[in-house]
Amino acid sequence: MEISMPPPQIYVEKTLAIIKPDIVDKEEEIQDIILRSGFTIVQRRKLHLSPEQCSNFYVEQYGKMFFPNLTAYMSSGPLVAMILARHKAISYWLELLGPNNSLVAKETHPDSLRAIYGTDDLRNALHGSNDFAAAEREIHFMFPEVIVEPIPIGQAAKDYLNLHIMPTLLEGLTELCKQKPADPLIWLADWLLKNNPNKPKLFHHPIVEEPY
Repeated sequence: MEISMPPPQIYVEKTLAIIKPDIVDKEEEIQDIILRSGFTIVQRRKLHLSPEQCSNFYVEQYGKMFFPNLTAYMSSGPLVAMILARHKAISYWLELLGPNNSLVAKETHPDSLRAIYGTDDLRNALHGSNDFAAAEREIHFMFPEVIVEPIPIGQAAKDYLNLHIMPTLLEGLTELCKQKPADPLIWLADWLLKNNPNKPKLFHHPIVEEPY
């Protein structure tokens, strides 16, 4: 008698891809390229960011000469954000994109997506996360409810708990002892919801969702 074993859980890397405002009409053919390249599109949103939201997203570029033009470009119309997953998703998506400057891409990587769809160094058609840390931050920005794997284990989990969870929990439990509510579990749950330091901070203006 054969025993059926569940398949092993394999971590699949995720990255953020953005189809920028000037080429959203090419979404269908770009998605076809993405799928044929072995990616799974985990989630997809079409949205219109404000200049302030674009500034928050590209905060690492703040202060550079092109920053005002970049935020104006990215807020000029709806864009499509996607979470892509596959083995080595981050590096493989960057390889498909080609150089940041579309003019350079047309000369050195003519088959890359930025060479095909991009216009110049600013309007380069598509975005991809540079590394895991960037992917995690950018995915949380566009999809605040998503947990980006791998979830910490072992010492990494302990460090995460000590840094991000325990201080808030201790504060909540201290306040709980002071208040002595009738239902301490419900009180603590409500307190944690109100005082969550990791609550997504998008911004003073809501993201405007566009229809499919």
